[in-house]
Amino acid sequence: MSGALLFRRHSFRNISIKRFLSRSLIREKAFALKKDEFESRHIGPRDRDIISMLDFLGYKSLDHLTDAAVPKNIRLTKPLEIEEPTGEYDLIKRIRTIAEKNQIWRSYIGMGYHNCCVPHTIMRNIFENPGWTTNYTPYQPEVAQGRLEGLLNYQTMISELTGLEVANASLLDEGTAAAEALSLCYRHTKRRKLFVSKKLHPQTISVIETRLTSLGLDVETVDVFDTDFSNHDVAGVMIQYPDTEGNVLDFSSVSEQAHSHGTLVCCATDLLSLTLLRPPSEFGADIAIGTSQRFGVPLGYGGPHAGFFSCNQSLVRLMPGRMIGVTRDASGRDAYRLALQTREQHIRRDKATSNICTAQALLANMAAMFAVYHGPQGLKDIASNVHNNTLVLNHGLKKDGHETQKSTFFDTLRIEPKISVDEIRSRAMEKKINLRYYDDGAVGVSLDETVTVEDVNDLFYCFASGNNVDGLVQNEEPEIMKVSITNSPFKRTSPFLTHSVFNSHHSETRIVRYMKTLENKDISLVHSMIPLGSCTMKLNSTTEMMPCSFQHFTDIHPFSPLDQTEGYQQLFAELEKDLCSVTGYDKISFQPNSGAQGEYAGLRAIQCYHEARGDKHRDVCLIPVSAHGTNPASAQMAGMRVEPVKIRQNGSVDVDDLMAKAEKFRNRLSCLMITYPSTNGVFEETIADICEVIHKNGGQVYLDGANMNAQVGLCRPGDYGSDVSHLNLHKTFCIPHGGGGPGMGPIGVKKHLIPFLPGHPVVNPHSAATAGPVSAAPFGSSAILPISWAYIKMMGPRGLKKATQVAILNANYMSARLESHYTTLFKCSTSKLIAHEFIIDCRDFKKTANIEVADIAKRLMDFGFHAPTMSWPVPGTLMIEPTESEDKQELDRFCEAMITIRQEIRDIEEGRLEIRMNPLKMAPHTQEQVVCSNWERPYTREQAAFPAPFVRPETKIWPSVARIDDIYGDKHLVCTCPPVLPEYNY
Repeated sequence: MSGALLFRRHSFRNISIKRFLSRSLIREKAFALKKDEFESRHIGPRDRDIISMLDFLGYKSLDHLTDAAVPKNIRLTKPLEIEEPTGEYDLIKRIRTIAEKNQIWRSYIGMGYHNCCVPHTIMRNIFENPGWTTNYTPYQPEVAQGRLEGLLNYQTMISELTGLEVANASLLDEGTAAAEALSLCYRHTKRRKLFVSKKLHPQTISVIETRLTSLGLDVETVDVFDTDFSNHDVAGVMIQYPDTEGNVLDFSSVSEQAHSHGTLVCCATDLLSLTLLRPPSEFGADIAIGTSQRFGVPLGYGGPHAGFFSCNQSLVRLMPGRMIGVTRDASGRDAYRLALQTREQHIRRDKATSNICTAQALLANMAAMFAVYHGPQGLKDIASNVHNNTLVLNHGLKKDGHETQKSTFFDTLRIEPKISVDEIRSRAMEKKINLRYYDDGAVGVSLDETVTVEDVNDLFYCFASGNNVDGLVQNEEPEIMKVSITNSPFKRTSPFLTHSVFNSHHSETRIVRYMKTLENKDISLVHSMIPLGSCTMKLNSTTEMMPCSFQHFTDIHPFSPLDQTEGYQQLFAELEKDLCSVTGYDKISFQPNSGAQGEYAGLRAIQCYHEARGDKHRDVCLIPVSAHGTNPASAQMAGMRVEPVKIRQNGSVDVDDLMAKAEKFRNRLSCLMITYPSTNGVFEETIADICEVIHKNGGQVYLDGANMNAQVGLCRPGDYGSDVSHLNLHKTFCIPHGGGGPGMGPIGVKKHLIPFLPGHPVVNPHSAATAGPVSAAPFGSSAILPISWAYIKMMGPRGLKKATQVAILNANYMSARLESHYTTLFKCSTSKLIAHEFIIDCRDFKKTANIEVADIAKRLMDFGFHAPTMSWPVPGTLMIEPTESEDKQELDRFCEAMITIRQEIRDIEEGRLEIRMNPLKMAPHTQEQVVCSNWERPYTREQAAFPAPFVRPETKIWPSVARIDDIYGDKHLVCTCPPVLPEYNY
């Protein structure tokens, strides 16, 4: 278009060329900014949809809605002090620059952490795949058979390598697994004394001491070969095999003595070594624990990694965490489900055996797939290569006059050098090698599967040795092999990983197809919304996830010198600053690696604070009866006495009962644990008054951070009276749930609690800390913190606030759409609004149609949805949380599904559908059932499989099994893969 024509077309509007071009440039600039505006990617509803939903509710704007929903006395009056948003592409450049400040040295520190070769196919198809990372804990097994099979493989792997009968589906890390093992010993024997070998990893000893002294137990660090069990007062003894210095010792005599006096034997062990070494069961261990990190999971500066736990069958009912069991479905076919400890905390509360809620399912699945990919012989080959390199290093160093192990070893040497440690350190720094330096002048070296001949030669250089691998092997191989495990009494002779799954998928073609087959059996956020109340299943964006695979984040040992981890330290500092701005707290500890761990760490900070003030008698923890089940379990673990607080009919805390309890226990009151907005999904107007009551009676306020998604940018716990909170980064701050973990639960505290944040014996981020560590790694699951950092940086202050407002809008819109079909159980007494989640009442359906909440949950699968949270916090209800990431179309689809289900219930009530054989009672419907030639149900196949117009063949999500038979699974507990033919024995 010519300039003259352009002028003529616009001159009649009295707009000059200069003014027109100015407007055009403004429009172009605005468009350019929006092209990389993450807020609009993260928040689901478009602006027109937000207006439509607000009109439906009768509000003029998001501010109008949230002004009505959130009590005015706690509202923020100014924006969050967070920098303006960064675009997605600029953010990746920025985080890459930060990551590259970390220095990747070759770390041979060991202590339970080893570099490994992560198979690229597993990294790409599991760790970086939202079909694996965005699923929830498999509480609805019919749409979780893939993850469940993967975790059953993990249990089988752990059970067979350790030689013990049962294993769980992972714990958080080795340190907490050790504490759980000794806690089990206490519960089993009722004895209060525990022995811990002084040859455990130091961080493991510290976590044990932190956890068990909280329970008032007596923990003694001892030489287990010189220990007296004869007083019959020791619950359990914890040994390490190989130990932290690398020694492989025979503990048969220790086990015999312990068992003869009723003491259980726990063994911390290394999975890779067990492909060559006799398993712990063969010298009498009752429990085995450790980490599966070196099975294909990156170092990640300490996590996330899956801790493992196995034990004898006789202890299975006391075992912590989750366990996958084999059962059958309604068609009589084998199927998998969570067995035994499923959500135990919500049933037993302060009597629970553990507060574990999040495990490490994603990392456990990676480790299991590593074993599936390599198979038993492949694992044995990796272990042999590691061991042989260590044998060569040992021989060369001894030849030079350095002193090393006198016992058998696998991959670790404790060296008494003939030259100065300063010279060794200088040479190692020259080669960019990290070693373990003992206080007594010894030096530790732990090798791993990444070590090459050149690496071993560089280690010889560090010790001023003139030896090299080729020369030693060529000339002295028989002498080198004399001290090999294969020539010792410790050689493994028992088979392991005999099941066909570990012997069938060794080509990349086979492993990719196997992983995809499992993935296709599960519902994740790539399929549809997962509307779980209290769980906040929101977008986990690709940009947020990408840095987790950056080498400068993945390949860092957690005990590397701090000057090599400047990138991580900058990341922690920036994320801490932002989280403090969001919460109103003064300091953040990133050590807790789950929400429940955060609860425990926060409660320990409170208890240490009281003890420092001379108030050791303060041990009462007030908890509303509607609280998350981990709350009372965590309080019990922290050594507190739980006193329940009543709630009112509208779901809010009974302030009168709270005040009465606070006054009654004022001399013993330690704290209040409260969730805000309430567990019932309501902003309580009295929260500031509640906090004041507790403080006046000498207590502290622990505010559960599970519902921060309704607060960010609107109100801050630190402002209205809370002293400490944990933050579920795997909820509000976008770390994915990973099929049941990883999680991350850092705690924020006010200034007076800072000295009582968790410390660490190896890398102590709080040098003045008086509290012990709660996790094995100093900064918890560091490798996933870039996700939350990226989310905050890309959203900025306005985006974070809008996300919260839209989360509240989406929940209120759904509640209003469903209100003529279902009753929302709790609403704010004044505004009649809810927060970011709501509870619908399904209890009457049992009386009117013989329909229970589980029937609705199973029927939702036929519509392509995962069920909301069932029967919690109120039995017979569904708790729904849509999050801000779901758009109006998805909300309407879910509402349409729920309305259709209500009509089916009405059809039962009015006799149009049978009361025993109807689409709800028979749900979910598998493809096999629907296409089967024999269809004898009194409703059509179409109603079974395509119950709503939006459920179409091209997008249909089919459950892979029919309804699970839980009763059969309880009666026939099978938690490992069934045995196969013996030709797979290695």
